[in-house]
Amino acid sequence: MLTVQNVSLRYGKRILFDEVNIKFAPGNCYGVIGANGAGKSTFLKILSGEIEAQTGTVSLNPGERLAVLTQDQFAYDDYTVMDAVILGHKRLYEVMKERDAIYAKEDFTDEDGVKAGDLEAEFADLNGWEAETEAAQLLSGLAIPEDLHQTMMRDLNGSDKVRVLLAQALFGNPDVLLLDEPTNNLDVDTVMWLENFLADFKNTVIVVSHDRHFLDQVTTHVVDIDFSKVQLYTGNYSFWYESSQLAMKQKQDANKKAEDKRKELEEFIRRFSANASKSKQATSRQKLLEKITVDDIKPSSRKYPYVAFKPDREVGDQILRVEGLTKRAEDGSILFEDLSFAVNKDDKVAFVGRNMQSVSTLFDILMGEDKADSGTFTWGVTITKSYFPKDPNEFFDVDLNLVDWLRQYSDEKDESFIRGFLGRMLFSGEESLKKAGVLSGGEKVRCMLSRMMLSGSNVLVMDDPTNHLDLESITALNNGLMDFPGNVLFYSHDHQFIQTVANRVIEVGPKGMIDKLMTYDEFIKDDYVKAQREALYEGVLA
Repeated sequence: MLTVQNVSLRYGKRILFDEVNIKFAPGNCYGVIGANGAGKSTFLKILSGEIEAQTGTVSLNPGERLAVLTQDQFAYDDYTVMDAVILGHKRLYEVMKERDAIYAKEDFTDEDGVKAGDLEAEFADLNGWEAETEAAQLLSGLAIPEDLHQTMMRDLNGSDKVRVLLAQALFGNPDVLLLDEPTNNLDVDTVMWLENFLADFKNTVIVVSHDRHFLDQVTTHVVDIDFSKVQLYTGNYSFWYESSQLAMKQKQDANKKAEDKRKELEEFIRRFSANASKSKQATSRQKLLEKITVDDIKPSSRKYPYVAFKPDREVGDQILRVEGLTKRAEDGSILFEDLSFAVNKDDKVAFVGRNMQSVSTLFDILMGEDKADSGTFTWGVTITKSYFPKDPNEFFDVDLNLVDWLRQYSDEKDESFIRGFLGRMLFSGEESLKKAGVLSGGEKVRCMLSRMMLSGSNVLVMDDPTNHLDLESITALNNGLMDFPGNVLFYSHDHQFIQTVANRVIEVGPKGMIDKLMTYDEFIKDDYVKAQREALYEGVLA
């Protein structure tokens, strides 16, 4: 068990955490949530001991081990992939290397024999004989093929390094597992593998993630960081979100009788408890939800940006036709080949693929930012487009404050209008006068969304717009695109975002494409589609 007692941390006048008291128990998975800058990652660093709190203590039961998902991709460049994973259990790795060094000695002494015996006993106690097998199974589950297990870490690409570091954190059955954004750079199949792994994990998991579907699948509790307080709630993210929204609505409804409010909350708890059976954590979560009382439900103080896209004109019958598009990467590898499809009215198309560069390059070509090696595409005459590129940083390489930056993209130049628009996107007061060049990743995304809303376009092309956003902004964007009456072509790594926005899924691979008019959940669960997806990459991608 991991125990936090009276922990406080401040930077100057800003109080990040104040008198935090929580016990993290075995068998539970805790999802840490909070707005950008609330201190989620900092809280995990305090739990791991990387950062020392100014007051209070963090303690682990004697003999227990804590593992952390490392964010430094270069920390293990001098190790093989297999060794990097086993290093997740440092004592086991030390015993292995010390034992091997003794056996390698030419002048093996009696004293060495005694030492080797002690190490063999400890090695067995630490389950060392199963270490390489367990590490190999984790790596395979995380899509690292066996022929890379003895490769040096420095020779892996960034995505594979992230997977190895995740395997390192999971290795050796740690008593407490700390994961900061573990689904970043993982494809859908690997995320599903991780969901299943954590659902079966018997010890304590504490995770920070902006992936709402992932949080719903694995968490039994929510740890909410808000206004310097850290509050613990039973249930997954959706339960926390819906219950806090309901409580806020009731708080604002002064005329509603107390007894009516209580009945509404009790019905909500009953309904959500019954729906817990849909989750992999069904049994444990349902038991937890049954213990919740009405008093446990409290309103959230979160603020949500206003995201609404309103096209100036309706799309016509001809939207987009693509015929035979082919593109190779600079190294000569095939990004996609002979892509042909047509976008129809009401289509909101999620583009997916194991190689994210393929989708980004396709979007760049369709928006005139790049050229295909062969093939053609044609936009309809009624179409007006707005683009959210993978990397929007070039838009902010200007010496302008936010009011002047957004004014560039608005037909209405009045400052009060621009300030009002920025205010709805949570840039109020002096925030609207910040320089564009100093914005955080999440702030840049909100500005790009503002630019797109002002465009009045009837087709939106968006390359991973949920990246860098907090959960509140993701929810607002999600709802805005669901309500948008035009067409959307998009890529996202957010499962729930794809599932709720897209009515069509196109997977782009080096050997062609798969095009299905169905929801994302149907796409990834359909056995026939699974077979097609494997064929799409066979012999090209692992």
